[in-house]
Amino acid sequence: MTCSAVTSWRGRPLTPTTAADSSGSVTATPILDWSARDAERLYDRVLPAPEAPATPTSFLRTAHTCVRREVRGVYALDDQQPMSTTIRRGRGSCSQRLAVVEGLARRHSIHTRVRGLVLHGEFWYPRFRYLHGLVPDRVLLAWPEFLVDGRWLDASEIFDGGDCTIDAEPFANSGEETLFDALARAPINWGGQSSRSCLDLSGFVAANLGTFDSRDELFGTYGQTIARPIRAITEPFFSRWNAR
Repeated sequence: MTCSAVTSWRGRPLTPTTAADSSGSVTATPILDWSARDAERLYDRVLPAPEAPATPTSFLRTAHTCVRREVRGVYALDDQQPMSTTIRRGRGSCSQRLAVVEGLARRHSIHTRVRGLVLHGEFWYPRFRYLHGLVPDRVLLAWPEFLVDGRWLDASEIFDGGDCTIDAEPFANSGEETLFDALARAPINWGGQSSRSCLDLSGFVAANLGTFDSRDELFGTYGQTIARPIRAITEPFFSRWNAR
């Protein structure tokens, strides 16, 4: 049993507002504040030596690896937290860690956008085994896409090593491997965006809201999953709860 009372939309349907694909951007935003000092410092660590210039794909993979190493996974709830705050604290949710990678991409002049995916709350049951009644009935996920060589590629097509085997270990959404971590080992298919499918999670998708120029625009349009009053009470605890 899931719960709709804790969400910003409280049971109302979430439907696409436009059929047009967004063009993305490299502009800094309140969430993707890549010009902040902490973000610039992390970018400098990701940036390769001048004598070994990176391709966009290799830069993004290095950025993902760096964020995995320097920002530990927790169950933070604030999807609109600035990336610089996540970097400074050294901890973040999957959404917050993805935002850091997006911001680093924009700092590197790689256009990004996000696809709004509404997931059934049951997707998170394995992580909250004794709290099913408090898990939101639907969760809004900002899934990043990157413009590489004139083509929009979703995160699965960027971060995995490219070796898709039919016996890939299923993603259990439990233990230390988070969704952010799983990206590095196998493609994730939410329903047709990826040309390969190792980890098929399409059964958890309740709705595809289309693409948005930024996660700021997505959450500004639909709101965050957890309603602000509840988030204010629970965030101090959840933002320190290690993903495991």
